Amino acid sequence: MSSITYIRCASQLITVRGGTKEPKRAQDMSDIGIIEHGSVVVENGLITFVGSDVEAERYVHTLNGHINTIDASGKIVTPGLIDAHTHIVFGGSREKELEMRLNGAKYIDILKAGGGILQTTTSTREATEEQLIQETSKRLNRFLQYGVTTVEAKSGYGLTLEDELKQLRAAKKLDERHPIDIVSTFMGAHAVPVEYKENPDEFVRLVIEEMIPRVAEENLAEFCDVFCEEGVFTIQQSEQILEAGKRYGLKPKIHADEIVQFGGAELAAKVGAVSADHLLQVSDEGIKQMAKSGVIAVLLPGTAFFLMEKPANARKMIEAGVPVALSTDRNPGSSPTESLPFIMNLACLTMKMTPAEVLTACTINAAHAIGKADEVGSIEVGKKGDLVLFDAPNYQTLQYNYAVNLVDTVIKKGQVIVEGGALRDVPVPTT
Repeated sequence: MSSITYIRCASQLITVRGGTKEPKRAQDMSDIGIIEHGSVVVENGLITFVGSDVEAERYVHTLNGHINTIDASGKIVTPGLIDAHTHIVFGGSREKELEMRLNGAKYIDILKAGGGILQTTTSTREATEEQLIQETSKRLNRFLQYGVTTVEAKSGYGLTLEDELKQLRAAKKLDERHPIDIVSTFMGAHAVPVEYKENPDEFVRLVIEEMIPRVAEENLAEFCDVFCEEGVFTIQQSEQILEAGKRYGLKPKIHADEIVQFGGAELAAKVGAVSADHLLQVSDEGIKQMAKSGVIAVLLPGTAFFLMEKPANARKMIEAGVPVALSTDRNPGSSPTESLPFIMNLACLTMKMTPAEVLTACTINAAHAIGKADEVGSIEVGKKGDLVLFDAPNYQTLQYNYAVNLVDTVIKKGQVIVEGGALRDVPVPTT
C-alpha cells in the first residue's frame, strides 16, 4: 500500500520550478514558480502531483492507500532548504575568539597564532568517531527545525590521514541514519597543520598522494575543496590539490578570495569548479570568468556578519550572470549557527538580494552547488518529497520578519519530521 502525504490549500506554493538542468541566473533567480492556493502530493517519498487545489482534489480521488492530509491554509510551502557549505563535523568550541576579535584580533592572525582552525583540529583529533557523530547529530536536529533537509559537510579539521577519514566516516554514517541527507566534501587542505608549518609543500604532497586516494577508495566524498588564501594555500598548491582530486573523481570546490583578492575565483573557473565560496574580495575579472564558466558562487553572509566584515557583492555577481547560492557556513569559529532562514534575512539586509532571489539561492541553486538538482531543490514531479511549511501568508514575510523562525512543518521524503515547530522523535545515531 502506498504511503501518501497530501499538502493542500497553501496560501502560496513556491515551486522554484524550471532550474533542474542548470542553476538559475540573473533575472531567472526571481522566478520562483508561485502557485496561489496550491497543493502537492508525495507518494512513497517522491512528488507525484503539483498544482492547484481544485486539480489536486481530483487527483487525490484516484489514489489508493492511506492519505496523510496536511492543511497548509494561511501558510506557504517551499522546497526543503539546502545548505551547500558547512563544516558541521568537528570537536570542541571556540567561543573565546569572539572576545578576541572584539578586542581587535583578525581571523588570519588568530589562525597564525595557533588558534582558529588549528584549535578545532586539536579538539577534533582528540574526539572519537562516536563523539563526532553524537555532537553532529545535535546540529543536524537544529538544522531540521530551521527547515533544512539537505546539507553539505566538509572535513578539514583532522589534517592527518586518519583524522580526515574519521570526520568523513562520521558524516557517512550520519547520512545513512539521520533524516537529513548529507553530501560530503574532502577538505584536507583546510589549513597547514602545526607539524608542517615549516614545510607546507610536504603537507600538500600528503594531501595529494595519501589522503585523496584513500578518500576515493572508501567512497567517502563527492567533492574536493581547498582554502586558497594568502597565508594558507597558494594558487599553485590549490590547483595541484584540485587537479589531483579530479583524477580520483572528486569534483572541485574552492574557498576563494575571502580575506584578500587572491585569484581564487579565476582558479575556480580554470579548473572547472562546481562552486567558489566566500568571495568577499573577488575581482571583477574573477566574476567575469565565473559567469563564463558557470561556476556557482556560494555566498556566506553570516560569516561576514560574525567576523564584522563587509559582505560579498551579491548584486554585482547576479547582474554579471553568476548563479548564486547561500549557506550558513556552519562552523565553530566564523559562523556558529544552523539558522539558514537568518542567513536569508542577512542576504536581503546586507547584500541587497531580493526575497525571491534568496529562496532560489537556498533551494535549486544550492542543490546545483552540491550536485543534487535532479533530486531536490524544487517542487516538481519526480523529485524527493522534501518540503517546508512556513507560518507566513506570502514569501516576502520570511524576510520581513528577520531572525524569527517561521518554520511550522518539515517533511522529508514525505514523512513529517518537524510539526508545529517541534522536532518529532529523531533517534541519535550510534556507531
